[in-house]
Amino acid sequence: FISTVCNFMSHEKCLKNVKIPCSCIAPSLVRVPVAHCFGPPGHYKRKFCTVCRKSLESPAFRCEVCELHVHADCILFACSDCRQCHQDGHQDQDTYHHHWREGNLSSSARCEVCKKTCGSSEVLSGMRCEWCGIMAHAACYIIVTPECTFGRLRNMILPPSCVQLFSRNFSKLHCFRISENLQTETDEDDDVDGSTQGSAKEVQISTDSSKQTLKIFDGNDAVKRNQFRLISVPRIAKNEEVVEAALRAYYINDDQQEYELQTFTQQALLSDDVINRNDDAEDSNLGSVFRESIPEAWIIRAKPKDEEVIRIYPAWLKVGMAYVSLRVNKDSTTQTVIKEVLPLLGRQTESLQNFKLVEVLMGSKQVQRMVLDNQEPILNRLKDTRKTSIRQMNQTRFYIVENSKSIVQVHLFVGGLPPQLSPEEYTNILKDELAIKTNVVSVSHVYQVQGAVVLKMSCFSEAERIYMLAKDTTVNDKPLNAVVIPEVMASKIPQNCCPLLVFVNPKSGGLKGRDLLYSFRKLLNPHQVFELTNGGPLPGFHMFSKVPSFRVLVCGGDGTVGWVLGALEEIRHKLVCSEPSVAILPLGTGNDLGRVLRWGAGYSGEDPYSILVSVDEADDVLMDRWTILLDAEEPAEGAENGVAEPEPPKIVQMNNYCGLGIDAELSLDFHHAREEEPGKFNSRFHNKGVYVKVGLQKISHTRNLHKDIKLQVDQHEVELPSIEGLIFINIPSWGSGADLWGSENDNRFEKPRIDDGLLEVVGVTGVVHM
Repeated sequence: FISTVCNFMSHEKCLKNVKIPCSCIAPSLVRVPVAHCFGPPGHYKRKFCTVCRKSLESPAFRCEVCELHVHADCILFACSDCRQCHQDGHQDQDTYHHHWREGNLSSSARCEVCKKTCGSSEVLSGMRCEWCGIMAHAACYIIVTPECTFGRLRNMILPPSCVQLFSRNFSKLHCFRISENLQTETDEDDDVDGSTQGSAKEVQISTDSSKQTLKIFDGNDAVKRNQFRLISVPRIAKNEEVVEAALRAYYINDDQQEYELQTFTQQALLSDDVINRNDDAEDSNLGSVFRESIPEAWIIRAKPKDEEVIRIYPAWLKVGMAYVSLRVNKDSTTQTVIKEVLPLLGRQTESLQNFKLVEVLMGSKQVQRMVLDNQEPILNRLKDTRKTSIRQMNQTRFYIVENSKSIVQVHLFVGGLPPQLSPEEYTNILKDELAIKTNVVSVSHVYQVQGAVVLKMSCFSEAERIYMLAKDTTVNDKPLNAVVIPEVMASKIPQNCCPLLVFVNPKSGGLKGRDLLYSFRKLLNPHQVFELTNGGPLPGFHMFSKVPSFRVLVCGGDGTVGWVLGALEEIRHKLVCSEPSVAILPLGTGNDLGRVLRWGAGYSGEDPYSILVSVDEADDVLMDRWTILLDAEEPAEGAENGVAEPEPPKIVQMNNYCGLGIDAELSLDFHHAREEEPGKFNSRFHNKGVYVKVGLQKISHTRNLHKDIKLQVDQHEVELPSIEGLIFINIPSWGSGADLWGSENDNRFEKPRIDDGLLEVVGVTGVVHM
């Protein structure tokens, strides 16, 4: 058997076990709607669309948080059932249920219940829990106990009940700090709006001459955007058959008797202030249903009714029932609906003023809420929504909500400000540049060394305005960056939980960071994962500042690890857990620190899940870190009155090694080359090639560095041989794995260690020696 709406396939003997809801009723089964977070379009091999269940050939979209994959023209019909990764200010729950997502499992997937394989590469099948990762057949998963314990990674996951984020106006990309520069590609794609993709895909079906292809719009909104679906029906089809096919194309399972198809003319379109970008529908009238050449354009309309049944969902979630059905007529207003619903929910003693009716539009990309006015006639509201879009009506719900006194608090991290100013000076800069309203915005934290502040806001629209404006603002020629930060309620974190804070540098080494970001967001709570090109490490440390015990995973090269450790050093005194353990996933070119700490010579595509397991099982080791003072030069002779201001000493942190001379020059040249053309530096092999090329150019240089410097070690001056470079080493690995100190046993020195409080000093005679 095959479903005529969503292409679900089943053996006859299996029909009785089918528990997967069809795409047309899936939205009505969602308890708490959560929008998806779609990244840019990409090519996904051997994946299936969750809406129409066909394979993804053309560029398609995937949710960056859960494993939903959809075609570009199916995205509007995706159900808003993403993972709930935080509380949005009103729900409060401590037990978690499995979050099942169907399909796209690997072919080796095993069912938790019957232990047989449950993945398939031919068809969408099998279920996986988005939190704990267990997999099962569609017939078996209902036997699994509903409560989810987060699986093997439970000690590292930040539980959603501990994270609070008021995200009303922010898109999911903002909430999870997903780079917007990727998003520009997506928006261009949205203008096509699936109409062209859809037409190409479905026109092929109807080359048969006994069929005709019709363009169907589902309301005024679709006409304005020129967003249609194509249906193919027999040339001599009954009106009801055409209506049924049209509803099915929009995944609507209402009775076709309640709908009719209307043609629309060019004049009707123009009168509706619509620019018709598509001149097919010029002289269409009811007489010419069978024109040969041009597909006819029709619009689905709901027949007017005197009364309807609507569902009202209780939003406080402590009620046993999912929703209450209520009959409304032309006299019903928001107030009368609230009055009739309360007794059905056992709240008849309470005052009407304590409740409001909220209309929720469950879009796949954004869930929009709107409080209805008390005198609003409900039937008119339904009629207007249907006129705009029949599909939208299918995704609209009414919630009855208590007027709680919940205080809105949005936290926004703003970086890129001038360092070392007072809180008042920062407030004044923000007043001048972003025109902040001090009655709803206050500065809650100041990081003077880094030139960053955290703003606390009690108004959604003001928060959104500042966020958008900060992205286009520069102060002293430095662009500001703004990051939405959720609040972690540390008191709710379970005793044995030590959440992992993940930093990924997508620019490191072989540019594998993008895929890792996606994998870690999927395996953990996406709020734990920070992209370093978006505000650096500070927002992550700020978010975890009250967490009693946490660990850090840095995905990047040695430079990235140094950056994160430097930021940790500066902010350590503000953290409750002031010395978190740091693990490394080496994505860089040399990865000397990763080698020494035994995280490997470089990431080569291992399974991110097994990486997290090894982080969980790793032992703590201590490592020296050094502060280097680059002291000021002597004041120049002949300055005014013989007194010149000496420059303040420059302070840098060192983890691996510090080179003077030829070694430093090679590193600097490599850095400049990468800054100029970052796109070319996409593999370790290429990066090392650049080092070799830069080195060969300097092979004949002689610098006689020993004549220009004096070296004092433990108060003794060391006589220098003829050298071109001097390297101070903290770890026994340099330049991608070489041991400069050498392993020959020399009785004068003990074997170097990374925690002995000593540095090794090595001279090199030139490029060839290195």
